[in-house]
Amino acid sequence: MVILITGATGFIGRRLTGALRAAGHRVVTIGRHAAGADAIAADFTRDLTPAIWAPRLAGVDVVVNAVGILREHGHQTFESIHTRAPQALFAACEAAGVKKIVQISALGADHGSTGYFTSKHAADQYLASLPIPWTIVQPSLVFGAGGSSATLFTLLASLPIVPLPGGGHQQVQPIHIDDAIAAIQEIIESSAIEQRRIALVGPAPISLKDFLQRLRARLQLPSARFMSIPAGIMRASAAVAEYLPGSLLDRETLSMLNAGNTAPPDDTQRLLGRPPRATEQLIGDEQRDALLMAAQLAWLLPLLRFSIALVWIWTGIVSLGLYPTQDSYELLARVGITGVLAPVMLYGAAVLDLLVGIGTMVLRRRRWLWLLQLAVIGGYTVIITFKLPEFWLHPYGPLSKNLVMLAAIYLLYTLESRRWNTSS
Repeated sequence: MVILITGATGFIGRRLTGALRAAGHRVVTIGRHAAGADAIAADFTRDLTPAIWAPRLAGVDVVVNAVGILREHGHQTFESIHTRAPQALFAACEAAGVKKIVQISALGADHGSTGYFTSKHAADQYLASLPIPWTIVQPSLVFGAGGSSATLFTLLASLPIVPLPGGGHQQVQPIHIDDAIAAIQEIIESSAIEQRRIALVGPAPISLKDFLQRLRARLQLPSARFMSIPAGIMRASAAVAEYLPGSLLDRETLSMLNAGNTAPPDDTQRLLGRPPRATEQLIGDEQRDALLMAAQLAWLLPLLRFSIALVWIWTGIVSLGLYPTQDSYELLARVGITGVLAPVMLYGAAVLDLLVGIGTMVLRRRRWLWLLQLAVIGGYTVIITFKLPEFWLHPYGPLSKNLVMLAAIYLLYTLESRRWNTSS
């Protein structure tokens, strides 16, 4: 078949594209950046009329809409990406004689009240009104390496103290990404002419607390120590987290988690020809170490960055007057800085320390800032080594600790650079 997939670079779309091509189908992908003969450039924020979509459907047998966003950003709104563009696509499919439409929606969209759910539901309802074979797939939490759900929940499971919103009684029913892809592929390849909604879920509902405990056991970590977070504090935290770049927590995702969407696994089992994988099978042996490393780095690197930022900020504050100014001038004099240059260097360095610390906390891209810190600390260390060598013998190690700082900063420089290169 000729299958057109929107959102083909996303978590589900990318894997579905690979599976369908491996099965011998011709897959035409839709994305903002087209690359290859079977790739078409499109923009769900602007392509909002059937006339725009019609030329792209020539010869297409099946259309799969796998486009979705978890958070609105600029022109990328739930209304345009989840509702208006899919409605235009579905209308064009009907006019072009497409044989089947598969809409990747979400479990809970039928009754959810968040912007994510209501926008998905609007597209679902429009598709259901068309006289064309369709299937609305409603996955639960889809778990797999590289997915936002796996990233969030393995991070939580790896923490020394695991926070639980409201005690962790929310019900989840995670499905493995491979099971979800196999079920969707079966729907696409089926010759049955039907119009129905299908929930893709794991074998049974499980509480969030139990889910995180089982993930932690699968990651071969000791039993978790849990801390219940009151609902009010969670809502306030989610509201603040919305403004943090890359945060997986906001009021939308918290509301969806609290909704606790579950469903019978009958349809999933029918499509797979077997029960879906249990929670203990979500992480394979070959993935465990990599997932654990990624989960721990996801909170250890920000902790290390925050600690380094505090060192710079506190150093700046101390240099501005908490440490006796005359003693600072005496140290500068031994280095060769005296007269009018002494206060300029003292307060200039203090301000630099403050700016470096604040920048370390708030700037998103910090590659140049890490290099600046390496240069500043390295320069200080060399100068003090020659001018004030006794600090190497100080029992509190004020100079030898620079070696630890340099190593930590270089670690952040290396790992953050790799992350940015991967994401771009």
